[in-house]
Order: sequence, then structure tokens, then C-alpha cells
Amino acid sequence: MVEHLWQLYRHDLSEFRGTHGPSGFRGSLPEADGTFHARGLVPYFEDDADRAAYVFYSGPNPVGFAFVSRLTSPPRLMSEFFVVRGLRGHGIARAAVDELFALHPGAWEIPFQENNVAAARFWRRIATGVAGEDVREERRAVPGKPEVPPDVWITIGVGQ
Repeated sequence: MVEHLWQLYRHDLSEFRGTHGPSGFRGSLPEADGTFHARGLVPYFEDDADRAAYVFYSGPNPVGFAFVSRLTSPPRLMSEFFVVRGLRGHGIARAAVDELFALHPGAWEIPFQENNVAAARFWRRIATGVAGEDVREERRAVPGKPEVPPDVWITIGVGQ
């Protein structure tokens, strides 16, 4: 099931292909078989206390996921986060983030690309709502991707 949501997520990221050269946003073009690579999923489904995968539901339907890392060595990292387009703006993402922050209080880092306007707006709104003025924002180069603009990283404290 998560593999199917992953395909939707990677498809959403492929929208930014034109701004990141022929290999797309972090290499998000489909493989020869028409699917997007799933290697980013693998670490989150191995036995590792430092990572966790969460699936969001609307009734019986899976509608999104979050992959969180650095659980044993904060700050926690929101590695991947996705909600299907049909439920964006309906509170699913906010409820999921609130639950994740309740499960894992402490310092968090949340990276995103500035030109992913919806993600940038969402994460800044979340950060301000949770931490008020105590939000740190910086730009960091994407490792191994010099052609990709730096990620924006938001750092906040949750439940402290």
C-alpha cells in the first residue's frame, strides 16, 4: 500500500522537473518500467529504532505517509511527508503532524524546496503555529545534487 502512495508522491515531485534539469527534482522521473524508484522506502521498513514510517488514513483509505528519522538522536527529521491531493486543505496533514509531534516531542528539522510553494507555505505555517517566533530557517546544499537549489530547513522545538 505505501508503495502505491510513494508513486503518487514521486509523481507530485516530478512537477518540478523543468526547474532541475533533465533528471528532475532529486531524480524524480519514472524508470524505464514507468514507475518511480522506491529505494527511499527501504530504510523505513527495516528494523531500525532510529526510523519510523507512519501511514495516514481517512476512514479505511490510506491517504498519506510520513517517514521520520533520527528518532534516537535528535533533532528528529521529517524525511518524507505526503498527503494525496484530494485531501489537501482538509486538515489531514495538520492532524498527522500534530500526532507525530505528540509521539516525538523535542527538536525537529523539516527540509523542503522553496519552489515547492505548497510545501513551503504548509511547513512555515506549521512551524509558526507550533513554535511562534522560535523558528530557525536556513538553506543547506542538497548532498550530491549541486544542480538542485539548496533545501530550506526549518528547526523548531515541539512540546518542550
